[in-house]
Amino acid sequence: MQRPTIGGQITFLYTHDLAGTSRFYEEVLCLPLKLDQGTCRIYRVSQDGYVGFCQREVAPEGADNPSTRIILTLVTPDVDEWYCYLTAKGVDVEERPAANPKYQVYHFFLRDPNGYLLEIQSFQHPF
Repeated sequence: MQRPTIGGQITFLYTHDLAGTSRFYEEVLCLPLKLDQGTCRIYRVSQDGYVGFCQREVAPEGADNPSTRIILTLVTPDVDEWYCYLTAKGVDVEERPAANPKYQVYHFFLRDPNGYLLEIQSFQHPF
């Protein structure tokens, strides 16, 4: 089975201060805002690389472990194909691909051998 395509990559990080974080990345680093999802803001770092920050009032469970504070997102039009590809290789996924209406994405999650959360995602609107 051939590996499905990847069209971009987003690293998501949590913040308690989305406004302050946004000012830093927009005004100090001058990164262009690619998408404002209300509680998450995604910035272009390179042609196909992005960093996103999501507002969280409460730290994620196990917040002292970096693997619980980072999401590595692979953006692809082939979410279902990735699901089939990974499960055929024996990878445990957290759940089947599903739509997330809040962020208008279609996605699923899995963990790498280090415990880092990976998201395979497509946007349901132009990105």
